[in-house]
Amino acid sequence: MIQYVSCGFELGGQEDYDRLRPLSYPQTDVFLVCFSVVSPSSFENVKEKWVPEITHHCPKTPFLLVGTQIDLRDDPSTIEKLAKNKQKPITPETAEKLARDLKAVKYVECSALTQVSGEAWLLTKQLQTSHGEKCGYSKP
Repeated sequence: MIQYVSCGFELGGQEDYDRLRPLSYPQTDVFLVCFSVVSPSSFENVKEKWVPEITHHCPKTPFLLVGTQIDLRDDPSTIEKLAKNKQKPITPETAEKLARDLKAVKYVECSALTQVSGEAWLLTKQLQTSHGEKCGYSKP
């Protein structure tokens, strides 16, 4: 009999938590590295902060790159706000390229508003049982 246990943690990005976050990594089967497709700064943090951190502490643990808030990608108000800062929403192609470059298992998108998220959940379950290694404890 196979038993599934899913635990999710949203780990704060504030610098105050930089030393504490890795304490929650041991025994992790898969990481979901999330960013908002309408927040270029959160997309930058994927490659500048989050993936380097998890690959340092858990080099053999797989991760999915997850674009959130896809319902806002075509929202006129959101596009206008981004344009004021000379920014645009992150395209699926741009995110897929980053996922390949960072060696993510896959890039998936989701939206809480439109209930698009099934693929991320299904892939997480598959990865928990078939890919990589659990993250062992390493130095924080």
